Parts: sequence; C-alpha cells; structure tokens
Amino acid sequence: MDEQIISVKGLSRQYQTEQASGVKDITFNVKKGEVIAIIGESGSGKSTLLKCIYGLIKPDAGEVLFKGSRILGPDEQLIPGHREMKMVTQDFSLNIYAKVYDNIASMLSNTDLKAKQEKTINIMEHLRIRHLSDKKIIALSGGEQQRVAIAKAMVTDTAVLLLDEPFSQVDALLKNQLRADIKRIATETGVTVLMVSHDPADGLFLADNLLLIKEGKLIQQGKPAHVYNHPEHIYTAQLLGNAVVLNAEEARKLGLEISASQAVFYPEWVELSSSWNSRRFEVKEVYYKGFYEELVLERNGVTIRAIQLNRGEHKKNDHVQANIGRFLNF
Repeated sequence: MDEQIISVKGLSRQYQTEQASGVKDITFNVKKGEVIAIIGESGSGKSTLLKCIYGLIKPDAGEVLFKGSRILGPDEQLIPGHREMKMVTQDFSLNIYAKVYDNIASMLSNTDLKAKQEKTINIMEHLRIRHLSDKKIIALSGGEQQRVAIAKAMVTDTAVLLLDEPFSQVDALLKNQLRADIKRIATETGVTVLMVSHDPADGLFLADNLLLIKEGKLIQQGKPAHVYNHPEHIYTAQLLGNAVVLNAEEARKLGLEISASQAVFYPEWVELSSSWNSRRFEVKEVYYKGFYEELVLERNGVTIRAIQLNRGEHKKNDHVQANIGRFLNF
C-alpha cells in the first residue's frame, strides 16, 4: 500500500476579505514519491498553498499533516519551515560569489568529510552540473543556477522538495531537460515533489497528479491525461489545452447538437476529413508550429481552430471539410 506523506485538510488562508486572495478550503493527499503539480494562473493562490505546506504561513483554518503529524506554523517554532522539506524559490537563495560545489556542500556538516564530498558529487551528477563544480554562481545562467538550487535543497536527504515556479528562468531549450531530470530524480531517490507553475505544460510533462487551482479553490485533481481529456470546468480545458469555447448559437451554426449552454473542444479533436457529418469551412489563417500547423477555420461567422499535421496541405483562403469529432457540454 502506498504510504501517504502529506495530507492537506480544509486549508484556508485569506489575505483580504473584500477580494479573492489566498486559498479556500483545500483538501488533498500526497503519496510518498509522487510528483504533484499545482497549476493555475498568477494570483490563484498556488504559492500561498506551498508556503502553508512548508510551514512558512499559518493557515486561518484547516491543517497540513506530514506523516500524520501537524506541520507547525511560523509562530510555533524558532525557524519557520519543516526540517524534512526544502523549498526552492524563484530567487534561488544562493551565495552568488561562492563556487557551485561550496554552495551545495555548505548544507552538510563536517563530521564526515569523505561522506560530505561523496554526497555533494553524487547530487551534482544527478542534476548534470558536476562540470560546473568550480564555477562561481554569478557566472552561471539562470537554468544552471536553478539546478544548483535544487541540488542544494536535495543534498540533505530531503523527503519533500517544494518547487515554486521552477522553470521561470529556464529557456525553452533546457526546460524539457530539467523537467525530465526532476522526474528522474524523484524516481531514483524516492523524494516527493510538489511544484507550483502557471505553465500547464510543466504538469502535463512530469506530474503523477495535477491540482488545478482557480481563485484559491481546488477545482479539479487527478492524473494529467484524465484531467486533460475530462475537464470538469471550462477554465481547466482552456488552461491545459487552449480549448475552443462555443455558445449554443455558435454551436448550432456549425451543426452541433449540444445539451448545455456551451460546447468545448481542443483543436486536435477537429478532424480535417470529408465524411457524412463534416462541414465546409474557410481557412482564415495558418500558423506554423513546427511539426504541425494550426488552422483558423470559419463557417457561418463562427471561428474555430484545428491541427494540421500535413503541413502545407491546406492554405489560407482554401475551403476544407472538417468535423468536430468530440466536444464537451458545459
């Protein structure tokens, strides 16, 4: 049976009573070794939730349990935070004039210098930064500093790693590599990872479970594939997959029979093929996206988007047959 390491029960923390801020009545559990991604727009309460879990912020109501014991707030202990957790924030908290090795090794005691050296080198190898060992932090890129900050957090046998927007300073080229490294490290070391991000790709890429936060409330949680394919809110579909949203009148103009006030679908659910239920659309725009193109299609004054894998097959002002193969009612 999977061991439960963190339990969040009815957690609330408000900053202002007159407007939405903080988090409201959030409940979820985290199993040991899981990678959890907390996804939401800026200001949705993600970082507040993370700080409550770590013990940096005292909740107004509810509690956070670590292995069954309540996590103390900042007013209940000399040094805020939990000793078996480490948090990596966007500022990294590194000594920029010290070397990479010294930043990481500084977290370990000098009682066993050989073990200290071995653990430091081992975590640097895990995060692919051993070649930077003698470089000063100030000479590193944002992505390299991010890796050093994570190594520094994990070198002390951390049980839970908390990451606040871990890829905000990493360029696109390195982002996928760092995501893959975090997932690999979690698998190899058994560390539990809770990450907050405004970029849904982070959660879809590496999380075992997603938590979707909107205006401080947990609106959906589950496996990435399930949440993506079965969103319970329009917000979820728009955040995860830039979904197309049609009202009832627009849906009717496209020949869709919907049972609610809105129809929602992802561009990849639009089938560019001629069939008994396809409709004729005009291609208004074509956007190059690398291995595919995104088409903006229009029919009866209604605009939708579709994915074209065969690049160049349909061009602007062409007419195409398309069918919305699947849609959701909201």
